[in-house]
Amino acid sequence: MRSERVHHTLQPTALVNEAYLRMDSDDDGLSRGVFIGRAARIMRQVLVDHARAFNAQKRGGSRQRITLSGVGNSDDPSQSIDVLGIHEALERLADEDERLVRVVECRFFGGLTIRETAELLGVSESTIEADWRFAKAWLKRELGK
Repeated sequence: MRSERVHHTLQPTALVNEAYLRMDSDDDGLSRGVFIGRAARIMRQVLVDHARAFNAQKRGGSRQRITLSGVGNSDDPSQSIDVLGIHEALERLADEDERLVRVVECRFFGGLTIRETAELLGVSESTIEADWRFAKAWLKRELGK
């Protein structure tokens, strides 16, 4: 989120706060992996909602790319992420393979490791590695990067 405007209201802490507020009260007893998996899905929803709200503002409403802290090591704007574009691509991918979407949510939005993602989804680490490679390539093609 480094490339966002100075007074941007959705800082990483605010993102985590909003995700926490959206969690259900029955999420308290979940295992760490399941909890983080749910949190990753909710963070995706928060980011998409924020991007949609920002785009709907009276100042043009055109899509704006944002960079998520910790995703890239570069301050280069070409490395920024189109959250709505990723969301729309993941919606299309869900029609083909829901597990790939879950892998992206866990790894990209939730920050889970390969091992944690494998445990959460109940598959081998090599399966997650292959799914993650495929999903990244698929998203790159879909987003035209």
